[in-house]
Amino acid sequence: MSENSGTPWRGMLPVEDTALAVTDTGGPGVPVVYLNGQFATQGYWRRVIADLGPGWRHLTYDERARGRSQRSADYSFAAAVRDVDAVLTARHVERAVLVGWSYGAVVAAHWASRNPERTLGAVLVDGAYPSDWLDEAMEQRIRKLFRRMRWFLPLLRPTGLAPRMSAEQQADSNIELGRLSRERELGPVLEGLTVPTRYVVASGTSFGSRGDEQERIRAGLDVVTARNPRVQVAAKVPSNHGAILKKDFRAVAEAVREVGALSREPS
Repeated sequence: MSENSGTPWRGMLPVEDTALAVTDTGGPGVPVVYLNGQFATQGYWRRVIADLGPGWRHLTYDERARGRSQRSADYSFAAAVRDVDAVLTARHVERAVLVGWSYGAVVAAHWASRNPERTLGAVLVDGAYPSDWLDEAMEQRIRKLFRRMRWFLPLLRPTGLAPRMSAEQQADSNIELGRLSRERELGPVLEGLTVPTRYVVASGTSFGSRGDEQERIRAGLDVVTARNPRVQVAAKVPSNHGAILKKDFRAVAEAVREVGALSREPS
């Protein structure tokens, strides 16, 4: 599965006009690459990684301008997908399980659909739901929210709780995600997946959502699971979107184990 699996490595990986902070535990186990939430960092995965243990090879990294990674001129979704290629190529990983949370789940779904020969399977954690939640009113709501946040974002950056992106750049990223999540855009990606794919679905709200908005977004998954038998829900957990990797990490780890076992079965 990889040529350079023996030695753990942690450092800065030059990619295009930036450098990504990457951690690779090394070892002979099945490689798992973890794809973060939109403005999160690789540290969010520590409980999942600890639960899975050293029998797996864990690769995490901070996306552009998040965590310890450097700024870039390109924060597009396309760049996020390219960065998966860059990390796996640099670490000589031929095939991996992709695990993505929130924004990272959409990145994982797209990468897996484009690279089935390099994907052992995917675990999508409360993200990658095909839903037409973005309309003009929602777009304006997103822009208003980030405009309000722009005054205290610089105070949070030294703590790692906010990316080194402007409020406008963060709003643009969120709006681009909404467009990519539309049923006509994301639905065919998910329905075309040919690798074992498991969802871990949260309950309740997410940052910026109101009422039952998030549950209505999650309902878009029903059509996908009905059309593609390779895509199934591994667990519906009680924690909300923001707390799922903290409170229900065991469910995520179990989904990784399930996908890993399925990837070893004859096709």
